[in-house]
Amino acid sequence: MAIFQPWNRGLRKTRKNVFSRIAQIFQNKTVLSDDMLEEIEALLIESDAGVETSQSLIDALKSHQFSSDTGSGQPEDQVMRFLKRTIQEMLKEDDPGSIRETARPLVMLVVGVNGSGKTTTIGKLAWNMKDSGRTVLVAGADTFRAAAGEQLDVWAKRAGVDCIRQTTGADPASVAFDALEAAVARGVDVLLVDTAGRLHNKVNLMEELKKISRVLGKRLPGAPHEIVLVLDATTGQNGLRQAEQFARAVGVTQVALTKLDGTARGGIVLAIKNTLGIPVKWAGVGEGIGDLLPFDAEAFAEGMLGEGKDG
Repeated sequence: MAIFQPWNRGLRKTRKNVFSRIAQIFQNKTVLSDDMLEEIEALLIESDAGVETSQSLIDALKSHQFSSDTGSGQPEDQVMRFLKRTIQEMLKEDDPGSIRETARPLVMLVVGVNGSGKTTTIGKLAWNMKDSGRTVLVAGADTFRAAAGEQLDVWAKRAGVDCIRQTTGADPASVAFDALEAAVARGVDVLLVDTAGRLHNKVNLMEELKKISRVLGKRLPGAPHEIVLVLDATTGQNGLRQAEQFARAVGVTQVALTKLDGTARGGIVLAIKNTLGIPVKWAGVGEGIGDLLPFDAEAFAEGMLGEGKDG
């Protein structure tokens, strides 16, 4: 299926370097033993699924009755099919990759640490939403870096949307407020607010995020409606610690996971959802403007555990 192709490409390293090794565990074996389960658990942990999530999957494997009928396929095939179904159920959302339709403008505050790909992700989000028929405005509330506004402007132009920004050193909360005023006046569907990249353990910077959130809420009750945390998939378990801190500070509602194609640890998606209860709604599987995909649990499970045409 066409929908699986970008996920197969994006998860190639995870599939090839980790999960293709499950077949080796079953070599010349027909019964799933405790030793084999331990090896599968080690592979899950190696993919960054996390200890708790990996143990949950192994417990599910232990409790499942696999068929000895040759018509049901080889033991490793049965295990892979079962893991795919179980992972899909773990990650399934009622509205994968969707955004709320009730608020207009829908205000999305985008946060993350330095180097996570936050500004790039905003450009790709803007393109995705414009492509789906929404009108979009982006706002540059990262006023610390001199090049931040220019970078956002470049991505806004690529996406074909307007960008509001001010000079370096301007108050970020004021920029966000003015952008929301403009979004209301223009009647746009979505306002995406960029924020300065910050270390997740810096209290003063986290307090600034809270201020931006409060100011937006004063202008439009309920705003920001979504707080999107951009995480770099290559950071692995450190991304969980980032997510925990941001969630405490501003209440993250969804995650955009970047650089999924650059890591063999795609299991981090499972750890984020099952450890923190925060859904991954977007996944970056390439550098192109159209390579930020609305999350799809079935396509993800197939890309991670399926055979994949690209090996």
